[in-house]
Amino acid sequence: MDEAHFLALALRNPVNVAIIEELHRLAVPDAWLVAGCLAQTVWNVLTKRAIDHGISDYDVFYFDPDTSWEAEDTVIRKLHARLGHLGAKVEIRNQARVHLWYPDKHGLPYPPLKCSTDGIDRFLTQNTQVGVRRSGNGYEVYAPHGFGDIAGLIARPNRAPNFSAANYATKAERWKTLWPEISVIAAE
Repeated sequence: MDEAHFLALALRNPVNVAIIEELHRLAVPDAWLVAGCLAQTVWNVLTKRAIDHGISDYDVFYFDPDTSWEAEDTVIRKLHARLGHLGAKVEIRNQARVHLWYPDKHGLPYPPLKCSTDGIDRFLTQNTQVGVRRSGNGYEVYAPHGFGDIAGLIARPNRAPNFSAANYATKAERWKTLWPEISVIAAE
């Protein structure tokens, strides 16, 4: 699967398209639709399931040097107001703030990031290390490991510094229940 094929399949989900378009309209800085909602949409197309089967939420990353909770809350409220009609759970996080709350929430260190793609690089699985945003008249895709695991229905651990084998096992177990066709690579 190449980038164009991945993008064509991921954009079959109208919620993905609506979120990407709204991020562009609002000019949210360094904003990407990321992770499972993209990979899982492709899995759903490949396995002939409903386009939104198993997608629990839609993750948006953006990067704003203003790390105040108030600034992030303003972006979250604005996007929720603009996207509420979709009936989907949209999770919005300023990647410039993650290091402030991640250690308390997950008990693992998390260094300050420099951009949104740094956050994508830290996902638990390689197949979810993907992001899409509008760029000019088209789209920009970020996928540091390519699309092989998405096309091959493979869940593979990403050994980022904040990797948690327990969290990976929980995520992989949920996915295997929803998409029995996937292959899960053990975290060892």
